Amino acid sequence: MLLKGFIDLQVNGYLGIDFSEPGLTLSDIRRVTRALVERGTIAYCPTVITGSVDTYKQNLPVLAQAMEEPDLQPHLLGIHLEGPFISPEEGARGAHPRRFTREPDIDLFEQLLAFSKGKVSIVTVAPELPGAGDLIRCISGHSIRVFLGHHLAGPGAIEKACRAGATASTHLGNGLPNILPRHLNPLWDQLAEDQLTALLITDGHHLPDNFIRVVSKVKAPERLAVTSDSAPIAGLPPGRYNTLGQEVLLEESGRLWNPVGQHLVGSSSCMMQCMNYLAALDLMGEEELYLVGYHNPLRLLGRELSSNDRFSQLPSLSYEAGIFSLS
Repeated sequence: MLLKGFIDLQVNGYLGIDFSEPGLTLSDIRRVTRALVERGTIAYCPTVITGSVDTYKQNLPVLAQAMEEPDLQPHLLGIHLEGPFISPEEGARGAHPRRFTREPDIDLFEQLLAFSKGKVSIVTVAPELPGAGDLIRCISGHSIRVFLGHHLAGPGAIEKACRAGATASTHLGNGLPNILPRHLNPLWDQLAEDQLTALLITDGHHLPDNFIRVVSKVKAPERLAVTSDSAPIAGLPPGRYNTLGQEVLLEESGRLWNPVGQHLVGSSSCMMQCMNYLAALDLMGEEELYLVGYHNPLRLLGRELSSNDRFSQLPSLSYEAGIFSLS
């Protein structure tokens, strides 16, 4: 199979550039996009995490403008709003700032959509929050995908969210407290829900190998997709950084975490690295790997990539001896 690269539905930034940081420019987006394409991510959803209305007002129009630029448009698949309609609870909230989390608010969503000039493709929502069902129906009515994430929802809330239009779990197994009830917890309920495609961060740090094995068996390749969840620090050398409003440590191993809060702060990997980690687990053949790294993410968005002249000039993915590379 001849493909030009992978599809990533959650990119928070790259090379020190943060899509959620005020002051974002077209030049920043161009730099991130070129770097990712060179590393095998042919198209992606720039992701803006929970923040102030002022930050959304500044950054969403810049991202929308980028999607009109001829050199960027083929590579940008729409904005992923990961928040602000997520759980404020510790563990579930992850690295998102608590003070900016919001209960579902249709008026606020419409305001954010206006800031983005209608360029939103995904919204991550916590389904247990009051008014989540109405918000999910509203978002879905705009032909925007609703993913479930950063939540503590029980089976009833997850089922109702799926009936309202939710289609995927943003990063199954993450955005959760370290300790959960043995049986009644969001992991099992999302695994059991056939309508939900599971997005997994297969960077070798977010999830243990056996968890990836179990999800791969339950969801099968047809309802599974890989995402990098790359943090703004991704692509930089090991060291201490300030990102997403907190001090973080990027280790030699690639683990990116907050030593004070004892939680991960996104991934330092891109899609090529995540796909090669998954390939090394020997759970899937080549065709199945392309399914979870390319076809399924596009299917979730209801999109196809045209045979653009710009794409034809790019190297193609190759897969030999269990390793992806560009050739």
